[in-house]
Amino acid sequence: MNRGTLVTFTGTTPNIGTTISAFSAACRIAENSRQPVGYLCLNLKSSKLHRYIRVERPALSLDRMRPELKAATLSPERLKAAAFRPSGMPNLFVFFGNLLRDQAEFYAPEEIGHLLDAAREAFSLTIADVSAYWDNAATVAAMLAADSRIVATTTALSHFQEDGRRWFGPAQSLFGFEPGVCDTVIISPPWRNGGFSMKDVQKETGLRVIGRLNLTEPLLAALDNGALMDWLLTDDSGRKAMDDAARQLMNRHGVRFGRSVAQQPWYRRLLAHRNGVS
Repeated sequence: MNRGTLVTFTGTTPNIGTTISAFSAACRIAENSRQPVGYLCLNLKSSKLHRYIRVERPALSLDRMRPELKAATLSPERLKAAAFRPSGMPNLFVFFGNLLRDQAEFYAPEEIGHLLDAAREAFSLTIADVSAYWDNAATVAAMLAADSRIVATTTALSHFQEDGRRWFGPAQSLFGFEPGVCDTVIISPPWRNGGFSMKDVQKETGLRVIGRLNLTEPLLAALDNGALMDWLLTDDSGRKAMDDAARQLMNRHGVRFGRSVAQQPWYRRLLAHRNGVS
């Protein structure tokens, strides 16, 4: 059986936009291919995606699937059935994260490994979104298992130097990663956060820049309103978010490009619903 690709996103620093970059990449890959794409929220202590896409009470989430993970009985079919399917993106399967923060430390690497194995069988490509802290099974297991590793950071010195070089760097060595095996996404907030450039970040961290994401005011408003999917599908900037990075990952891992977005039936239905306004 063919095993799908696993791409893991982490951050040098918490709460800088890693989840937005990971989910945007998953959406772009789902758009650009006709193949099933999985998104696994593995932030064991700070799962927020359900709020960003207006799913206040997920029917199923990581904590509710815990018995199947512990017993190693989660099948690819069950994982697909448990996933949330966003409107307008039928081949994207979203698996919501742990909503019981006090249980985060009790997840074992074997449980996460079983989930990742099921995802590889279920999807052509899976995006795993993990915490910036390496003190939990999800971050360690997903980073070790990944075919590509993406590290989100910003141009703030405290993020790319202090957290990136002095925290993420030693963590790589501790868990046996060779230097240069990770890519980075540079996240830019709407406010000024230092006078450093993308080249400065690349030189300091040694990471290859695979993409950029601008946290604009409309994007931040969309997050607050649970309208991230609308922003990704209809906003001029949102429709381009993480597209370059997604295309690079698809080319790297041999994920075939499907029909253009404008040719896909779901997009035509969306336009019809919006009276032809894209």
